[in-house]
Amino acid sequence: MTEKRLKAWGNNRSGQLGDGTWTDFRTTATTVLGLTSAEVVKIAAGGAGPASGYGLALLTDRTVQSWGANGAGQLGDGSVFSHNAPGQVVNLSNATAIAAGGTHSLALLDDQTVVAWGRNNYGQLGNGTNSDSSVPVRVEGLNKVIAIAAGLNHSLALREDGTVWAWGYNINGQLGDGTSASRNVPAPVSGLTGVSLIAAGADHNLALVGPAGSGGVVMGWGYNATGQLGDNSTINRYTPVKTQDTWTGEVTKIEAGCNHSMAVTGTDNTLHTWGQNTSGQLGDGTTDYRITPVPVPGLKNVLLVAGGREHTITLLGDNTVRSWGANGSGQLGNGTTTESSTPVTTLTALTGVDKIAAPVGGDFSLAN
Repeated sequence: MTEKRLKAWGNNRSGQLGDGTWTDFRTTATTVLGLTSAEVVKIAAGGAGPASGYGLALLTDRTVQSWGANGAGQLGDGSVFSHNAPGQVVNLSNATAIAAGGTHSLALLDDQTVVAWGRNNYGQLGNGTNSDSSVPVRVEGLNKVIAIAAGLNHSLALREDGTVWAWGYNINGQLGDGTSASRNVPAPVSGLTGVSLIAAGADHNLALVGPAGSGGVVMGWGYNATGQLGDNSTINRYTPVKTQDTWTGEVTKIEAGCNHSMAVTGTDNTLHTWGQNTSGQLGDGTTDYRITPVPVPGLKNVLLVAGGREHTITLLGDNTVRSWGANGSGQLGNGTTTESSTPVTTLTALTGVDKIAAPVGGDFSLAN
C-alpha cells in the first residue's frame, strides 16, 4: 500500500508547495516531499501576498518542518533563503500547536508558553522588540496558553482562563484593546472572557464566547471595510462586537480568511460566511459582499474550513475536499484556473484527509 503523504496545490512561486520545484503553480494536488501523513499532527499555511507563501507541519515528535518563502526568517531555520522542500525549524522540539501569519510564525509549547519567529516590524513576535528573528524567540509574559492564531502582521493567544491576548500591528483595531497603537508584547483583548475558540484573518479576528456547540456567541474586532465582522456594518471595531447570528443551531467552529469569515453551525454542520466576496470566496453563488452571515447553499456536514487570500477550502464528512473563490493559481485544486462562486471538488483523490489549511495572504492550499 502506498504511504499517504501531505498534499499541496496552488501558487508555488516561493516553493510553498514543498514538492522540490519552483513551478509557478499546480492546479491539482502535488506531494510535499518527505512528510508522511502519519507523522504530521497539524498543518498551517502562511503568506503575505499572491506571489508569496509558506507551509508549516507539526510532527509526532513535536518538531516543526517548514518550507516556502523565507525573506523574513518565517521558516525558522536560521536563514532568510526560501526553500522548496521541508526543513526543520531550529531549537524547537516540544511544540503542541502552530500558526502561520503573513511573514511570521507561532508555536505553542508543551509548557503552555509561546515562541515566534519571522517578521517583527510591528512587534508581531511579542518579544519586546521590533527586530526580525530567523529562529524562535519567546513571547513575553504569556503562560497557560491553550490556542494560538496569526494574522497578517498580528498574533493572538487564548489562555485557559478564557481570555484572549493580542500583539503586533493595530492600525485597524485588530488587537482589540480600544486603541490603534501597535504592541510588541501581548495585551488582553478588551472585555473578552469565557472564550473557547479564536481565529485570525489578515487584519480582523473572531472569538467564540461560550462553549463550542452549546450557546456560544461569535464576536469580532479589527478591520471591517468589507463586512468581515458580520455586525451589519463596515465600520472598523477597536473592541469586540457581536456577529449577527443569522444561523439556526449552535456554532461549532469559526475560521477567518484574509477579509472574510466563516462559522460551522447546527447539528448538520452547515457553513455560514460573510465579508469580502470579490472572487466568490463566500460560496453563495454571487460576488456580493455580505455584512452579515449567509449560508453556503447545499453544503452540509462540514468538518473543517479554512480561508485563504480570496478562496475557501472545506473538508466534508464524505472525505471530499470542496473549495471556491479565486483560482488564478489553481488554489481550488480542480484542474482549472477558473474562479468559482460555488463549491467545486478537488480532483485528486485525497483519502483519509483530516487536516486542511490555507494562508490568509496567499493562494495555495494544504491537506493531510
